[in-house]
Amino acid sequence: MTHHAYPRGAAHFLAPLAERFFNGALPVRLRAWDGSEAGPADAPALVLRRPEALRRFLARPGELGLARAYITGDIDVAGDLGDGFRRVRAAVRERGTGRLTAADWAAAARIAVSLRAVGRPPSPPASEARLRGGVNTPGRDADAIAHHYDLSNALYALFMDPSMAYSCAYWTGDGPGYTLADAQADKLALICRKLALTEGTRLLDVGCGWGSLALYAAEHHGARVTAVTLSEQQRDHVRKRIAERGLSHLVEVRRQDYRAIGDAPFDAVASVEMGEHVGARNFPVFASRLHALLRPRGRLLLQQMSRGRGASPGGGPFIESYIAPDMHMRPVGDTIALLEDAGLEVRDVHALREHYVRTVAAWHAEFERRWDDAVRLVGEETARVWRLYFVGGSLAFEEGRMGVDQILAVRPDPGGGSGMAPVRGTGAGEWR
Repeated sequence: MTHHAYPRGAAHFLAPLAERFFNGALPVRLRAWDGSEAGPADAPALVLRRPEALRRFLARPGELGLARAYITGDIDVAGDLGDGFRRVRAAVRERGTGRLTAADWAAAARIAVSLRAVGRPPSPPASEARLRGGVNTPGRDADAIAHHYDLSNALYALFMDPSMAYSCAYWTGDGPGYTLADAQADKLALICRKLALTEGTRLLDVGCGWGSLALYAAEHHGARVTAVTLSEQQRDHVRKRIAERGLSHLVEVRRQDYRAIGDAPFDAVASVEMGEHVGARNFPVFASRLHALLRPRGRLLLQQMSRGRGASPGGGPFIESYIAPDMHMRPVGDTIALLEDAGLEVRDVHALREHYVRTVAAWHAEFERRWDDAVRLVGEETARVWRLYFVGGSLAFEEGRMGVDQILAVRPDPGGGSGMAPVRGTGAGEWR
């Protein structure tokens, strides 16, 4: 017979409150540290490993408290984590969430006492971002980028394709021989076609990451590329790849803020999933700077994540605290308006949301395959952050709460000319 430390078990104390929150039946099973269980038998189980899990949640009810508990290992999930997320999201969509009354919170306090879960809230995990200074100032922006991108080049290499492209791929095939590397190469080729790159084209890559686009544009199109990043590790990595490929005559990489770029004009500018880090207040400045950096008839390719109406502009408490502090997303229409306000003419908007579902799935599968390597590199706590990020991010794109789009714009000449063919796919450098 299973022994419980409490008359009916900790899970049985907690289940009624959880059911009130979900306005009905539990979407997942509860399994407590004393072995007690409650909830549907056929669902993934939320495993509370120790009473500290309750202390974390009571201190910060909601997403952040649950994330902290998962990251530290105070809670875990037995079964498919993604399936658990989907069930919870479906329950919230169908029934909403209940508002816990003062009586509910008093009951929660009594339960916490009976389960010996009272006490000072545990400290936040060490992996949680702690930034200082004004939001979206150059110094704080550099710290925010370092928090995410300077973690470890080796960690990113575990799950990304060999080009180290850390952005949504463009999946043009479905066969078993078509890989993430192929999809990333197809994305880079698409960007270069949209920008009409040819030999000698002067390209600025703002937020170049680990150099996938800069190197591809130089190798395949002979473009002369200036690549900028705020990440020291990324800059050093790109410098090494430039030297290895003998591209120093075509590619220059700098650790530089976009506000400090002064060697305009460029024939083309690309910014791939960097605009989310600019911030709401600074995006008009960013858009105006991109306009100023282009020559007349020069093209801009902005690949950027967006959010649905009503969704959190920062991606939610977990993303804002652990992955991309100070990130800001807006509906794609709002971004288009800001680009137009800066004097750019938007020529094409290409939604890639479903492509990100496949991209994140590929990253996650490789990350799980190399889980032990990830833990050795960054420790289990940070590895759990990334697992949560992959699962939650994939679901956000799947459900349409987040999207990603390629926006092609041009700086018109003084007479309004764009230099672009009137029919897509018919002119030099056009695309289909």
